[in-house]
Amino acid sequence: MKDINITSLIVCPSCKKMLSIVPPIICTNCEIEYPNDHNIPMLFLENNWKNNKIDVTTDVKQFYEKMPFPDYDDIDSISSLVEKSEKGFYAKFLNEQIPFNAKVLEVGCGTGQLTNYLSLASREVVGTDMCLNSLRLAENFRKINNLNNAKIFQMNLFNPVFLEKSFDLVICQGVLHHTSDPYGGFKSIQNLVRPGGFIIIGLYNWYGRLITDFRRFIFNLTNDKYKFLDPRLKNDDRGERKRNSWFNDQYKHPHESKHTISEVLKWFDNNNFDFVNAIPKVKPFTPITINEKLFKKSSKGHILHHLLSQIGTIKSGYNEGGLFLMIGKKNV
Repeated sequence: MKDINITSLIVCPSCKKMLSIVPPIICTNCEIEYPNDHNIPMLFLENNWKNNKIDVTTDVKQFYEKMPFPDYDDIDSISSLVEKSEKGFYAKFLNEQIPFNAKVLEVGCGTGQLTNYLSLASREVVGTDMCLNSLRLAENFRKINNLNNAKIFQMNLFNPVFLEKSFDLVICQGVLHHTSDPYGGFKSIQNLVRPGGFIIIGLYNWYGRLITDFRRFIFNLTNDKYKFLDPRLKNDDRGERKRNSWFNDQYKHPHESKHTISEVLKWFDNNNFDFVNAIPKVKPFTPITINEKLFKKSSKGHILHHLLSQIGTIKSGYNEGGLFLMIGKKNV
């Protein structure tokens, strides 16, 4: 099987002209040279924001360079990756329901576990992140296991390196809330979705994050004692490295923001996306079933539904860090 061919989609993050990723990577238009680290094109371009806008990118990048998340720990083969990925329903649903010929982009892929998992089928999957140490873990696993349908890039989501309207699905979960401008980040990556394509956004929920905020307060007050308060840190099926990775990501992160269902619905409306689905559901008392169709349009309810559903995440977020997922379809 040949490596995926996405060369026609890649642009210079600075001038947006076509860019060849054959080393040495040099933009013939603006003459910027980009390094290549063990088959990882390093196309990360710093933000150049005006008006003295606060930028937390450097702090967040340094945090994940020291503490890549999630840690592979006991995942050392395709079979163990599949077993881990399919413990929960979400990744399994994605793999079953994304067409095999789809072009998929994961923005903020971290160590690339979802990117590598989704590439097992006959679809083109690209994983991007700004943290090179995380990407090295992703690329190492990809290379060792001959996952030729995947490709790994270093990229700043505010300076994308792909042509607009290039992907059938863009996934960005657990990422935007660690930026200075979550909505600006959404506007940047939504441009990469083709008309009729989908976007999945995962954010910390304002309500679902409350218990995590309380635990963080206790940990900070007691010099990280009472870790048993987090059920994930008590699980025997997690190695020490994985538990430490979870703890640092949840409780020691230098920056995070929290969001609501109504807020993301406005993002969709303002950028020509129709709401399709959510996890958990936007209407309360509507559980996810084994027959769930992630990309089948469902009701977006009204503000009271949103409020009750999010209050319910105070309990459900106890184990999952209060993350909620919203799926939108780009209008043609």
